[in-house]
Amino acid sequence: MPLTTSSDITVITTDQVSDQLPLGTAIAALERALHSGLDPEKSLPRSSVPLEQGSLLLMPGEHGAYAGVKVLTVAPGNSARRLPKIQGNYLLFDADTLRPLAIIDGVALTAIRTPAISALAVHHLAPAAAASLLVFGTGPQALYHVRAVAAVRELRAVTVVGRSEASTVALIEQLRAEGHAARRGTAADAADAELITCCTSAREPLFDGSLVREDAVVVAVGSHEPDAREVDDALLARSTVYVEDVETALREAGDVIIGIDHGTITREDLHDLSTLVRNGAPSRKGPAFFKSVGMGWQDLVTACVVYENLVPGQG
Repeated sequence: MPLTTSSDITVITTDQVSDQLPLGTAIAALERALHSGLDPEKSLPRSSVPLEQGSLLLMPGEHGAYAGVKVLTVAPGNSARRLPKIQGNYLLFDADTLRPLAIIDGVALTAIRTPAISALAVHHLAPAAAASLLVFGTGPQALYHVRAVAAVRELRAVTVVGRSEASTVALIEQLRAEGHAARRGTAADAADAELITCCTSAREPLFDGSLVREDAVVVAVGSHEPDAREVDDALLARSTVYVEDVETALREAGDVIIGIDHGTITREDLHDLSTLVRNGAPSRKGPAFFKSVGMGWQDLVTACVVYENLVPGQG
């Protein structure tokens, strides 16, 4: 599909994002950015503006030659209208002149950057031989998380836990069509999984954390709300806890905030992703838990890759 331009602004569609940003490319770009000195602690915070029918999310970022902002709307009532709950775009600017460069499909960008940051954590935390993945959730993030983890580990088994039988069966069929040995499971499968990804809208723990293997890696990406969680205190008490950025997690990561409020963990127990990527994982006892809320720098890094791959003479 040819690029569309308006007043020298490049418009990048859903299909073009998918074509130009394979998960392996996104994972590598995020790792490269952290190695090059990008500091998540200096990232601009997310803003949420309430609207009558939902909210407006603004996620700004600035690094190197670019600045940008993801603008998303969240409309809970759209489900009843058979419309997307989340819609929006990414606006990319030249950092020096602040000239607008591109408008990029924001939902497509999020669909890739979120599992890419999860897979980056898995790559640095999971044993090289880890091959069994338990997925909570059946939406696009669940599918893309399987694809992302498969980009960093050779998966032999994928187990899906979902609330809806129809959506669970549909995801399993999709995964089988992509070559995965996928089956339906239950929360009790947390006892055997080497890797667990939580990609749901749950506000309460999804499984018993005391069941999780000592060498397992658990990732939770379901929310950026301080009162929602996907894992319980039993898991936190046993785990080495990693976050994208400590201050951001203390504002937005319910899995972490609730654990601190309960006295299960403290701020000092939180390890940041950039140190993990740059220095490697220290030896640990018990599972590793990575909580991601999504940050503007991740959108910026991945948006830059799409733009530079599509527009001649960039990069």
